[in-house]
Amino acid sequence: MCAVAAPTLKRSLGMWAIVGLGLGYMAPVTVFDTFGIVSEETDGVVPMAYLVGLVVLLFTAVSYGAMVRAFPAAGSAYTYTREAIHPALGFLVGWASLLDYLLLPVVNAVIIRLYMEQFFPEVPGWVWVVGVAALLIGLNVVSVKATSRVNGVLLIAALAGIAAFLVLAGLQISKGLGTGTLFSLQPIWHDGVQLTAVLAGTTIVAFSFIGFDAVTMYAEEAKNPNAVPRAVMLTVLIGGAIFFAGAWFAQSAFPTLDGFEYTDDTLPELALFVGGQAFQLLFVAVAFAAAVASGLSSHASVSRLLYVMGRNGVLAPKRWFGAVSPRFRTPVFTTVLAGLVVLLAITPTLDLISSVINFGALIAFTFVNLAVIAHYAIRQGRRRTPADVVRFIVLPLLGAAGTGLLWVHLSADAMILGSVWTAVGLVILFAVTRGFRRPVAELGIDEADGADGSDADEASAPDETPTVPTR
Repeated sequence: MCAVAAPTLKRSLGMWAIVGLGLGYMAPVTVFDTFGIVSEETDGVVPMAYLVGLVVLLFTAVSYGAMVRAFPAAGSAYTYTREAIHPALGFLVGWASLLDYLLLPVVNAVIIRLYMEQFFPEVPGWVWVVGVAALLIGLNVVSVKATSRVNGVLLIAALAGIAAFLVLAGLQISKGLGTGTLFSLQPIWHDGVQLTAVLAGTTIVAFSFIGFDAVTMYAEEAKNPNAVPRAVMLTVLIGGAIFFAGAWFAQSAFPTLDGFEYTDDTLPELALFVGGQAFQLLFVAVAFAAAVASGLSSHASVSRLLYVMGRNGVLAPKRWFGAVSPRFRTPVFTTVLAGLVVLLAITPTLDLISSVINFGALIAFTFVNLAVIAHYAIRQGRRRTPADVVRFIVLPLLGAAGTGLLWVHLSADAMILGSVWTAVGLVILFAVTRGFRRPVAELGIDEADGADGSDADEASAPDETPTVPTR
């Protein structure tokens, strides 16, 4: 009698659906939520912080594309580090990145709570948080396809709202608001700005880019795995362009924060100042939709990271963490668990959560760059031609150096909380390996949809990606 195969993740996503999930994850309207925090940190050059972040993370995006070709399995930085360098290090990188993946849905719940508290101060904040958690769990349990469709609709609404903001802000600037022109260099540099302040601001906005890496979590659900590297680059380029444009218009209109009452989340007041109360209500509704879209995407990603770590035997019990529902073809247990973590959004502030997120994210980015060198340049020996040296040594080294530079500029609170989280991971690793006397449980990557560690871009599978973001 043949054994019944265990259920696996369903391949249902085309390239533009994955890009849409990535952009939804990034929540482009976040540039307006954190504008006040970053403007204070950078002395009024928010666009420069985003520009530096985009340049640094482009190198890392190239590395993610290279690694997802080699290992087209879910798990992202965790999978790449464990397979290219060492399983134990992979666990620690996965544990560090788990911090930012777990907290990203929390960020969106915090943003929604802040919106609602400004408009409905009489309603307890926990009510909104519980509602968000229930929504994320419900949609992500049903199917990633349903998540993709809802995300696509909400993302389109968010992009339309951003376009409306840019038009209204441009009109106000032309009438003399702020710099009085969109062609001034003041939003990216002026007297008194310090490079260290810009880097500190970049560490805050870096969490806005998290999403380009998260799309690699859908490698086992992509119709064509070859489309994932392209989705990575498109996500970071499109998202970076939106962030920079939003920051440029906002900074040109408001060189200082004079007149703002809520600097923790400036989006509602930005909308009020450029378009009046009617636009404020509309833009907050759009931002609410974007936060839900980001919450759906980030919640789906973290549930898959937990699932892969459980499938690999490093999160126990494996029968819970590593299980896929036969009915829904989704990791139900990890989806519910990640949804419960969202309840942490009841009290934290946006700046604290965003800075802590970057601790894990920047560690993950750094090691993905190093994994490219380990896998391609060292294991495969692809360092004999100038092209290979640039692709597999120079570019990932630049990516690792850039993300490492941002990491050392994190806030003290982020470093403390992140270090505590890492210490907990070390304790777990010590227990799993029984004092490092036995190897970390490993999953043969060839069991995850036939990946063999070779460049998948040489495969001949046809590109079946749809042409509509929401397909």
